[in-house]
Amino acid sequence: MKRMSAVPAPSVSIPYGRQDISEADIAAVVEVLHSDWLTQGPAVPRFEQLLAARTGARHAVAVNSATSALQLVYRALGIGPGSRVWTSPNTFVATASAAALLGAEVDFIDIDPRTLNLCPQRLEERLEAAGRDGTLPDLLVPVHFAGRSCDMAAIGALAKRYGFRVVEDAAHALGAEADGVPVGACRHSDAVVLSFHPVKIVTTGEGGAVLCQDEALATRLQELRSHGITRDPARMPAEPDGAWQYDQLEPGWNFRMTDLHAAVGLAQLGRLHDFTEKRRKNASYLNEHLTSVKTPIVPPNVGHVWHQYTVRIGGGAERRDKAVARLNEAGVGCGVFYPVPAHKQTHIVEMGL
Repeated sequence: MKRMSAVPAPSVSIPYGRQDISEADIAAVVEVLHSDWLTQGPAVPRFEQLLAARTGARHAVAVNSATSALQLVYRALGIGPGSRVWTSPNTFVATASAAALLGAEVDFIDIDPRTLNLCPQRLEERLEAAGRDGTLPDLLVPVHFAGRSCDMAAIGALAKRYGFRVVEDAAHALGAEADGVPVGACRHSDAVVLSFHPVKIVTTGEGGAVLCQDEALATRLQELRSHGITRDPARMPAEPDGAWQYDQLEPGWNFRMTDLHAAVGLAQLGRLHDFTEKRRKNASYLNEHLTSVKTPIVPPNVGHVWHQYTVRIGGGAERRDKAVARLNEAGVGCGVFYPVPAHKQTHIVEMGL
């Protein structure tokens, strides 16, 4: 008998991230496939309603990605050429590039080394200087890194004092809380952006959403995600000829979410509590057993959802890279999520910021 060669073991047995797809998720997609609607049907508004209910927002506007959601809400809030947008350097490139694509000037506020989130003290210092120079921001975008909320109470107070708008980049933070209030309730901001990429807390395959409390903002978001078109007779300049009438009020995009994606999201949202509790249990175990690295700091008023478990290793990049390689060799998936801070990406450097 010919000897069969051994099947090599997978290089990583504990992946960095992997979606959890249940039979209920699959059945939800099959139901849509058997329906009359694949897109622009009833699943998207049902997903939006459940998302709003789970986060405490009055309105949820679902789109095809969190990057689209950022660009959509920036535009809806009036960001464009001549606008100033400030954000965190500890973020994925989309937070800044979505503003740059609209012609805005982008700048960065340093993070608190304890939380890895935008630092309110550094923000206040920059605002004081900008107030003297006449260069205050139009919009601030704090990023809830790894699933831990920024100090939104402090940021919100500064926004009121200096008169800028706030959009929370909560791509990592669906299910998180601060002071007992869900991220998404917009207590200290104009809007909150979520991501449903497969490595996030819940997934729709690809997808994102904007949460807000203001009805007028929600209406503009809904129109801009679908070419800037309205079918509301009250928003048309003249009486429509019939139910088929529509009017493009301004140029927009096709950023719509499909019913197929929304069906997955509806099923996944039903397990949001289970997902977050499992992540918190895993993080608690790591906090207890890891001793040779700096583990994340979580104050008692913050409900972290652990999109990532981020540790800091002393000794510089060489020691860090060796640790990453050894973990991957041992079958534990890990990596460096942001190889460089956002302000060192080539296009930001070329902007001269």
